[in-house]
Amino acid sequence: MKNDLIELYSDYLLSSSGKTTATGVSELLDNVYSHDQFTRLLSNNEFTSRDLWLYVKPVVRQVECSDGVLIFDDTIQEKQFSKENALNTWHFDHTKNRTVKGINLLNAHYHAGDASIPVAYKLIEKTILYTDLKTKKVRRYAEQTKNEMMREMLMICCHNQLMFRYVLADSWFCSNDNMMFIRHDCNKHFLMAMKSNRKVSLSLDDKLQGRSQRIDTVDFSYCSAPPHKSGIF
Repeated sequence: MKNDLIELYSDYLLSSSGKTTATGVSELLDNVYSHDQFTRLLSNNEFTSRDLWLYVKPVVRQVECSDGVLIFDDTIQEKQFSKENALNTWHFDHTKNRTVKGINLLNAHYHAGDASIPVAYKLIEKTILYTDLKTKKVRRYAEQTKNEMMREMLMICCHNQLMFRYVLADSWFCSNDNMMFIRHDCNKHFLMAMKSNRKVSLSLDDKLQGRSQRIDTVDFSYCSAPPHKSGIF
């Protein structure tokens, strides 16, 4: 019953273009399910990434393959008129190059064949308050960075025995710690966007000698081995 209500309410949210309420979904279903059932579902449960995994696991097991990929990305649902708190707060939106108020969600999508399924997520909650010495304004930050959250989610996916070969992410997650963690702790490979000012060593000898150069100065057509294969970023 619980899973049926979750699926119905999720479909209702996805298909609605206006205000959504428990009464609204009940009326849409001709009161087959009462609005109190949806209200109890939402108020009595604290849904987590574990709940999501248990819900999608049967589907994932049907489509997963060893060449699957795990895609990490974050999104912001703007809530500029809602009250500011640890969850609905200010985040930098790199797509707009400015700070916006809303709910920031880090998610992991599993992609195999034609299937793309969310398998993990993390809500960014900025629970720690501090005062900016320059502006004298009270600001917030989270106990974990997004990169730390990403590595934690990745390890959980590995513990769940999710079959995948590559981790895909944008330049926000392209840190040395993440790349080393993916390759050595998880024994997986990665494809990530890189900013042009990042430096790379083109051979093990260059790495040992401390020789590196900016990516935007490298002519990769003359490289004997692409740097992502040698693993010496």
